[in-house]
Amino acid sequence: MRTEDLLAAIATGLWRWDNASGTVTLDGEAARLLGLPAEGVTLPEVAVRSRFHPVDWNEINGIVNLAVAEGTLAEARLRIMDEDGRVLRTVRSRSKPLPNVAADGRIDYELIGTIQEIAEPQPGTTAVHTPITGDWRRSREAFLLDAGRALAEARSTAEVLRVAASLSMPGFSPDGLAVFGVDGDRLSLIGHHGHDVGDENPFAEMRVDTDYPAAEVVRTGRAIYLPTPEDYKRRFPATWPLAQRFGRISWAFLPLIVAGRTMGAWMAAFKHPVYFSPDERSVLTTVARMLAQALQRAVVAESERELTTGLQRSMMPQLGPEIPGMTLAARYVPTGGGLQVGGDWYDMIPLPSGRFALVIGDVQGHDVRAAGLMGQLRIAVRAYASEGHRPDAVLSRASRFLAGLCPTEEASDSAASADGSGVHAYDDGDFLSPRFATCLYVECDPQTGLLEVARAGHPDPAIRMTDGTVLMRPTAGGLPLGIVPDTDYPTTRFTLEPGETMLLCTDGLIETGGHDLDTGWARLRAILESETHDTESLEKLADLLVSAVHGPSSHHTTGPLADRREDDIALVLLCREGPGCGCGTSAHPARPVRRTMLTVAQAEPERIAGARQQIRELLHDWADEDQLDSAVLMVSEMVTNVLMHTDGDALLMAEAVGEPGGRCLRVEVADSSDEPPHKRQPGEMASSGRGVLLMEMLADSWGVDPRGEGKSIWFELNEQSKEDDASSTSSPAGTSSPAGV
Repeated sequence: MRTEDLLAAIATGLWRWDNASGTVTLDGEAARLLGLPAEGVTLPEVAVRSRFHPVDWNEINGIVNLAVAEGTLAEARLRIMDEDGRVLRTVRSRSKPLPNVAADGRIDYELIGTIQEIAEPQPGTTAVHTPITGDWRRSREAFLLDAGRALAEARSTAEVLRVAASLSMPGFSPDGLAVFGVDGDRLSLIGHHGHDVGDENPFAEMRVDTDYPAAEVVRTGRAIYLPTPEDYKRRFPATWPLAQRFGRISWAFLPLIVAGRTMGAWMAAFKHPVYFSPDERSVLTTVARMLAQALQRAVVAESERELTTGLQRSMMPQLGPEIPGMTLAARYVPTGGGLQVGGDWYDMIPLPSGRFALVIGDVQGHDVRAAGLMGQLRIAVRAYASEGHRPDAVLSRASRFLAGLCPTEEASDSAASADGSGVHAYDDGDFLSPRFATCLYVECDPQTGLLEVARAGHPDPAIRMTDGTVLMRPTAGGLPLGIVPDTDYPTTRFTLEPGETMLLCTDGLIETGGHDLDTGWARLRAILESETHDTESLEKLADLLVSAVHGPSSHHTTGPLADRREDDIALVLLCREGPGCGCGTSAHPARPVRRTMLTVAQAEPERIAGARQQIRELLHDWADEDQLDSAVLMVSEMVTNVLMHTDGDALLMAEAVGEPGGRCLRVEVADSSDEPPHKRQPGEMASSGRGVLLMEMLADSWGVDPRGEGKSIWFELNEQSKEDDASSTSSPAGTSSPAGV
């Protein structure tokens, strides 16, 4: 009997699908099952497709592609439709794909197999190969969507493995998982789930040529399905004893393939029988592909983080040896996204004079080039400082250095014209575009607390006094480094008193979270002025400042937290040890003198507004607002008179002594002129001449003290509450006046 006759006797037809020509050849029985005349025929693919239910046709495409990839049989359940769109019968097809490599390198295939009618199961019956229902399909699609979303969000290998272990596949969830990688000629166990500690030892360092399913999957790039222990023992007898002790029933080993390269294998093991139907294999294959992509992304991300963290750590200095009488703390947090590198930096430089310098800066940009320029600029600043240059000279030389590294557009155009090419050498997008950097350089004397500050477009330092009051300390400054090569940077001098803490930071700490400079400083001031960290260490205060911006941090933060950052953050805290400094030197901080000092130069009359703001911040908790307004008015008059009637600068010094509610404010404005102030009688329309009258009316006492060169005009106010002010009798404010005024 012929094979065709035998198959026809059992209602089984033969078909052949040629993917290259797009034709399908049917024998007589196959044609009959498809609702065609019972005779052999070769039809276009579209004619055969019209006989299948549209949903089933989409399913068979995926099943065939899976069989081609795995080299297995393609088994599908298909509903045959008549010309009116009604289901005529249901058939099962079992076929073998035979790949053919075309001349142009394209892979086509022929599908050769059988087609046989099957009966739909009656309600209440069960079978091993229960037809796949619409509900199962919907569950599978929902599962794959959730799995893809979860794996896409995983940022590290550990997260990918946790997600893989938590996947609940519809109807056949594995209870044991293992992910293998390839390291040379060996398999490496990346992670596993559902096993005890130590169970992984025999599989940890296995050669690729071992008779083990995962090793064969890596060698061939094809999946292996083992539905029963007998299948496992028959195909892999050498390693069967290793798997037998876990008591599993079924196993699936699938390749992890990315861009055509097998990077490892994934094992899913089951304690219940799984027959790995085409739908189940399709789900496992899809999960394996998503898992491979997620692992590849995680490996790349971890490599980038390791590279950039190492780069930043190599560029970031240690704070050096302990400084007697002073405590230092610093933090650097890179921006999120990309390579997580940027141009912020800080440094502590021992100086030949026995002093030390603190430097904090920010190179424009958040990319690799910014990090490279930052490293070069930091080394240059350290070199200039170590030579013994003063702060202004250090920044002037650093500005020329950066301008040479980042030529202006005019210089680049000139160079291009000179070589006749008309293009910039090494022109790669933004590579040669000019860059600038802000910088704050502070030279510190640990014996006296004297600070000499030079500033290049950087935010001013902030001072936290012993009672928790925080002042922004205005300092003279110049342009950012690298904009104009020959720029002067004036120096500002003031003293960090015992118990006070100075904060230096980049604008990332201030402006992150949508803040501007004003609202950002208000946020930081509230943290610095809080009483919660008076007795804590400076390290905890640094962490508190960073966490207030975007959550907890460490000295160098990477990972998901870093991705939420808008800008790099660098900060340095310097505490001169004493009561209440917040660096852990006193458990019961005292409340000593609160003071500030500010220079207003002849060429900077706009700094008078800064002087007024300094007084308001110094007296932020003064009981009587009218007295505060009076103090601000007198300071404005005193400083303005110096600038108008002398040729020198005005030096403002203010201090508040005593406990709140009973403090005494003393303000001095010194200048280099020996000419004392004169009391005048200005007319109604006069625009000046009221300074002395205001002092007599508003101050509790005032006077003029001669100095070696120049004089100092001062006034005092005694703090009083509004109730005290209301109960006091009306009397002239001035109680004393210097002789000769």
